[in-house]
Amino acid sequence: MSLTLRVLAPDQSVFDGTAEEVILPSTTGLVGILPGHISMVTALDIGVLRVLANGTWNSIALMGGFAEVESDDVTVLVNGAELGSNIDANTAQIELEKAKAEFNQLEGEPASPQKLKAEKQFHRARVRVQATKTTV
Repeated sequence: MSLTLRVLAPDQSVFDGTAEEVILPSTTGLVGILPGHISMVTALDIGVLRVLANGTWNSIALMGGFAEVESDDVTVLVNGAELGSNIDANTAQIELEKAKAEFNQLEGEPASPQKLKAEKQFHRARVRVQATKTTV
């Protein structure tokens, strides 16, 4: 028994295939999905979706959205997504260090649109680095 997983971003279909297990980064924590899971809809945070397909774990960096589970079909609709295998780990690490430096410069300042943007960029960069790693 397996799941059918579709990960859809506004500009592309990121993943469309079968999986033995899916781990979703919901806004309330990680949610594991196995065949026979109860139907549900959940909001997704910026995070890493993990897919067990053909005995191998794969990662997808998600930039927030929603997931629906219905009769062994998992549909993930996101603002943006990128396969971990398509992310250059060195470039992602450099981007993370840059985003962290920008965020740290604003630490201690009151909340502002600039600070919120820097925090979001830092979080996105960290997720991209995490997605380059294949371990769960």
